[in-house]
Amino acid sequence: MVETAILAGPAIRRLRRREGLTQAAMASRLGISPSYLNLIERNQRPLSARLLVQLAEAFEFDPRSLRQDEAVGGVDGLRRRLADERFADLGIDRDEVTEWLAAAPQAALAFARLYDAAGADAGSSSAVASDPMNLARREIERWRNHFADLDVAAEELADELRLSNAEIGAALAERLRQKHQLSLRILPYDVMPDALRRLDLHARQLQLSELLDQSSRNFQVALQLAMLEQGEAIAAIADGARFADRSAWRLFRRHLAGYFAAALLMPYGRFMRACEGTGYDLTILQRRFNVGFEQLAHRLTTLQRVGQRGLPFFMARIDRAGQFSKRYAGASGTTMLESDASCPLWNVHRAFEQAGRIQVQSLEFAESSGQVSHWVTMGRTVEGSAAAPGGNPAQFAVVLGLEAQLAAQLSQARALPLDPGQATPIGPGCARCHRSDCQQRSLPPRGAALQFDERSRGLTPFAFGR
Repeated sequence: MVETAILAGPAIRRLRRREGLTQAAMASRLGISPSYLNLIERNQRPLSARLLVQLAEAFEFDPRSLRQDEAVGGVDGLRRRLADERFADLGIDRDEVTEWLAAAPQAALAFARLYDAAGADAGSSSAVASDPMNLARREIERWRNHFADLDVAAEELADELRLSNAEIGAALAERLRQKHQLSLRILPYDVMPDALRRLDLHARQLQLSELLDQSSRNFQVALQLAMLEQGEAIAAIADGARFADRSAWRLFRRHLAGYFAAALLMPYGRFMRACEGTGYDLTILQRRFNVGFEQLAHRLTTLQRVGQRGLPFFMARIDRAGQFSKRYAGASGTTMLESDASCPLWNVHRAFEQAGRIQVQSLEFAESSGQVSHWVTMGRTVEGSAAAPGGNPAQFAVVLGLEAQLAAQLSQARALPLDPGQATPIGPGCARCHRSDCQQRSLPPRGAALQFDERSRGLTPFAFGR
């Protein structure tokens, strides 16, 4: 039998000091040598599963304390906080963050709490930490947007539905009718002008607007099934976040219900096989699972099942003004989504000029700290779920991103040069970007020392130092 082993030196050292023991005394109680315990405390030897059991029995040690990193979102959670412009001059790289979290997890947790309490979200020191959307998003990122229990439950239900009807829309409607005694009714716009979905328990109907297309109808029915059949499980996960703000709890619960609905329409195993078989071809995946582009993008950020992981995508939704209305880093580790504004050189903005066409780009992203990473992004426009007759539907650009070193597997990136030297340089919005050669710059970076030369005019509107 192969034992699971982890490095847990700081946690064991804290436990020993809490108990008031020398290394020799603690080693004696554990039945190991003091020199071996010394190596464990210095992270030069792993903590085996057998020794973990001994610690729990001898000292009432809680193994969950070894997962302190989860409370801050791991290395990626700390990096997102350190992407704040106030730390830009420190040049803290990923290796330093990894070492910090391993050596002093409680100090890292203290920093994270202080940072969050100070209201420093998304790179803005004026943002309020108690903003419910921020709180819900941080909890989603802490889970890396992967909720394994919901995935398993959705996959089991999807398999059951396939046995009754291969057409998912009909199968969902039949599930409502048989298990919940609810009929599905599509109502004209003039009957239901202010809603897309309504549950009428008096009439025993789930009512949907005629303005919804078929993929949106399927999602709304799946969402209702999520709330009817997984309501307790979803609420339990939301309760675990311990939100003081009820709005944050509701936002997180709504996300979880949408997660289950997407997992029901795109069951994990079948979806992963389709992704790998098509090279993550976005167009084919949309058609095969009869989902919208935004639903597909959401799902691609969630593929983190142990033993069956997908590519670590991030996803964002942007309006014409460059504002983020959704952003999920997933397991990508990116800090591209932490700014208040997006870079105008990012071609996701061009998607508005070519509605419905996927815009693919190789880009080099410069963080506020000066670190550079290489990404491939794919974005296209989506419209709001529906618009009143004669009205203009809301329009957004949804973008998926993946580290360029992984992008060779993507169908949409096959014709794209992946050489970093050919990537478009972008930054985290002008106010946080320190690229000095950008002619598109609208503002100088905050905190930078402006430089003036009245005898010459450079190619860029602002000259500045770090």
